[in-house]
Order: sequence, then C-alpha cells, then structure tokens
Amino acid sequence: MANAETQQLDSIISSRRALLALGGAALAGLAFAPKAKAQAAGATFSDNDILNFALNLEYLEAQFYTLAASGQTIDQVGIGIGSGTNASTGGVATVTTKAGGPAACAVPFSNTVIQAYATEIASEERKHVSFLRNALSTNAVGQPQLDLYNSFNALGVLLGLPSFDPFASDVNFLLGSYIFEDVGVTAYHGAAPLITDKVNVLPAAVEIHAVEANHSGMVRMTLLGIDSGTITVPSYTPGSIKGLSLTQVTTAISGARTMFAQANATTQITDDYGLTPVPVPLNTSTDSTIMSGSTSYTAGQIFDIPLVAVTASAAGVTPVVLGNGTPGLGYARTTAQVINIVTAGGPTDPKTLITSGGFFPSGLNGLFVTGVQPAAS
Repeated sequence: MANAETQQLDSIISSRRALLALGGAALAGLAFAPKAKAQAAGATFSDNDILNFALNLEYLEAQFYTLAASGQTIDQVGIGIGSGTNASTGGVATVTTKAGGPAACAVPFSNTVIQAYATEIASEERKHVSFLRNALSTNAVGQPQLDLYNSFNALGVLLGLPSFDPFASDVNFLLGSYIFEDVGVTAYHGAAPLITDKVNVLPAAVEIHAVEANHSGMVRMTLLGIDSGTITVPSYTPGSIKGLSLTQVTTAISGARTMFAQANATTQITDDYGLTPVPVPLNTSTDSTIMSGSTSYTAGQIFDIPLVAVTASAAGVTPVVLGNGTPGLGYARTTAQVINIVTAGGPTDPKTLITSGGFFPSGLNGLFVTGVQPAAS
C-alpha cells in the first residue's frame, strides 16, 4: 500500500509528465523556426546559438541521470550525440566516469520512490536532448567532452567532502542532482529574454524550463523530507556526511555556485540559496514562532523560500531579500555565469576564449563558450 510519502512524490511525478507532454508538442515545431538574429554584449548570435547553449547543458544532465538510473550513457541507449545529426544517430564523445565505467555508476538505490524519480527524470532529460537536436537539425552541436568523476571529486574537496561520489547512494545522487537542477533553471530563465522568435522558440524553451523547475523542486523537497525524517532512506544515516545535515550541505553547494558565478563580477552579490534551514510562518501576524529542530509542522508554514534569508526579530520572523531577486520569484543567470559554474571557474584560453574545466574539461561547443565576461548584477 502506498504511504503518504509515496503518494506525494507520485503526485509530483505525474505533474512533470503533464508538463513534459506540453513541452514536447511545442518543441516539435522548432524544426521549422526561422533563424533569428539578435544583439547582446556586442556579439551577434541566433536563436539556434541559444538552443545549442541549452543543448550543452542537456547533454550533461541527460548523461548524469542516465548513468545513475541505468549504468549506461545516453549514446548506449540510442540517443545521438554527434554534431548535425538526428536524434537516433551520431558520434561518440568521451564521458569520464568512476572506475568500472558506466555500469559502475548505476546507483544502488535503497528507496524505490527516489529510484523511480531518477528513472523518469533520466528519460525526460534524454527527451530534451532529442527534441533540441531535432529542432536544430544540421545546426546541432555535438556533445562536448564531459567529466562526471574528477569534477565531483574536486567539488567535494572544495566543500570539505573529499572523494564525493554522486553515484554511491540515494542521498549522494540527490546532492549531485541539486548541483545541476538549480543551474539549469536559472540558465533557461537567463536565456529566455535573448530569444527573438517569440512564437516558436520562446514558448518551447519556457516549457522545458518548467520541467527543469519541477525537477529542482522535487530534489529540494526530497532532501528536506529526508532531513526532517518524513522520508526514509535505509542507506542514509543522518549526519553521516561529515556530521552535516543535508540543509548544511546544500547551503555549502549554493555557496560554491555563488563563488563561481560571481568570479568576474565587479560587485559581488549573493545569487544562490540552499534549503531553508527552519520553517517560516506564512502569516507572521498570527504565528511568529520559529520551530527550529521540530518535525511537527502546521499547514501555515513554508520551508523552502527562494531568495529570502530568515532572521529573528522582536516582531517575529523578518524575511530579508538577498542580492539578486524578489521573494517568491525565481532569478536568472547570464550565459557567462552558468559557464563559470559548470566549468568550476576554470581557465579561459586567451586565443579561443573557451573556458574549460569542471564538468566540461574541454569547454562547451557552440557560440557561448566563455565565462570571462563580468557577471550581471
């Protein structure tokens, strides 16, 4: 019999299916979208260039989730990754994985609901790759070299979690997902205003953005559920990650993303946030108590608030807006900020202007390849 936790997650999964169906219908029309030119930061680019930037990120996500769910790369399951080909054929680009190759990356899930989530999200990310490749047709860039081993190790060292393996367990997988999903959401948000075809291209991009946002919400709420004890993961012992809660780990990850995204900004701002560490009353006039550490919550409380820092005051709880955005609204990143994050602030070749490192050891493919521009405030 399904318990309350399973029913809640199944409901969220069903909503993602509906969103994906909408996105698929709109993306089918992209193949006929005209090339549109626009001007930004002194460079001329087309809508195809923007879609290729998104395709780079979708290759990364699709490979990660497919490896985690099945121990296979996307080309092993029939998704093309070569340049300018259709969705069923293509070349092969290297994906660096843990010792033992792709098969060793299949996560030994101990929670069947999280496993089902991984399987479905892997399917959705592969569909994103196929849709974009079909839409771009001969203009599609091939998959760049990807590193899903050294990149995570280096990030783990930065966070004080050496030898971090996102394929080792349910919780490690969710933390690896957390690294990707929020970045993808902000990337689509940031690219949307650059798209000039508002009839064919923009609606489809927004629909993909909606699915990515659902992924992000699922990851965040599942991690919060595990932290609060309402979701049980047999393989996970609270505090087993260097004695930290998952809230603390995600806060550290968000801090690292902020550091990379703002690496070249003249004025540093906070543009990321981890899981809200304490429940916040929705109506501070009637309930101003912070119930930190309690797992008994009421319907009048919210846990994961974008762009709001929580501080206690004599009057109760005071939401404080962080540097980039408005409470209740998502925020965007520039292509440079996104590249800075996914390459872990790697070096930029002065001749090619390609920024490389992190998950993209040789850089991205296409027009948007550099993260050296000052990050937008």
